[in-house]
Amino acid sequence: MRPPTLRLTLSLSLLFAPAAMALSEFGIEGMGVVSTKANESQATISPDGQRIVWASDRPGGSGGWDLWQARLVEGRWQDPQPLGINSARDERDPAYSPDGRWLYFASDRSGGRGGFDLYRAAVAADGSVGTPEPLAALNTRDDERSPALRPDGLMLLFARNGKQGQGGFDLYRAAVQADGFGAAQALPEPLNTTADELGATWLDNRGALAFTRAAEGTSQVWVVGCDYAEAAVPLALSFNTADGQTGSPVVDWNKPGELVVSGQARSPRAGGLDLYRLKKPVVDGGACGP
Repeated sequence: MRPPTLRLTLSLSLLFAPAAMALSEFGIEGMGVVSTKANESQATISPDGQRIVWASDRPGGSGGWDLWQARLVEGRWQDPQPLGINSARDERDPAYSPDGRWLYFASDRSGGRGGFDLYRAAVAADGSVGTPEPLAALNTRDDERSPALRPDGLMLLFARNGKQGQGGFDLYRAAVQADGFGAAQALPEPLNTTADELGATWLDNRGALAFTRAAEGTSQVWVVGCDYAEAAVPLALSFNTADGQTGSPVVDWNKPGELVVSGQARSPRAGGLDLYRLKKPVVDGGACGP
């Protein structure tokens, strides 16, 4: 195997979002509003920076995991409310499209093709979310999770746990077409492994990724450049350890140099899984296009 040529740079000064409170390494997102005593997983921020949507198992929703939304008021997230698209089952993995017109997510609600399926719902100018529609070209009898559009909007990344993969959830991509999506293609080894690869985000249009690798009750965020034959490396973050639970990285469309992840830090900490903001890693090199 070729030695990894990936080089990452992370700032040591990160921001409490959306207020600019500098911390030595990482900042918790919306203490007491977004990050609470419940578990919070995967947050996505609208391109105008006025709304954040995330998944939570807190009480007050429709059942199981639900999608919640908060608004930016006087520089802070306020007024958390469950979205009207929630069902009695689980809604997970929210992700705004780069233009803010769509909210993508995964759900195991009734009426789907498999366990978890991929959906999207139109987002109005006031932030309200319309009726979900399934991504029929991509949903199968297997589980599909973690939809994420590339910054240019031309490619969708998602996870599937089909028998044709390397094992568990694997990462797939599908080209965006005028009438939907092209055929899904699995990303190659060694990116996909016998562990679960899911919860991924595009770091650029060339193909660099930050993604979650999970196995036996633990999860960790990894980063890989556009050449997937190169080895991925763990994201440099103190609580992103092999025996911890860190995952669901998402680039902030309003501040594309920043990333939000879910994890368990010693401090600051609100409860179970919390949401944290950090500088997006910069990935060098690779002859993968412009």
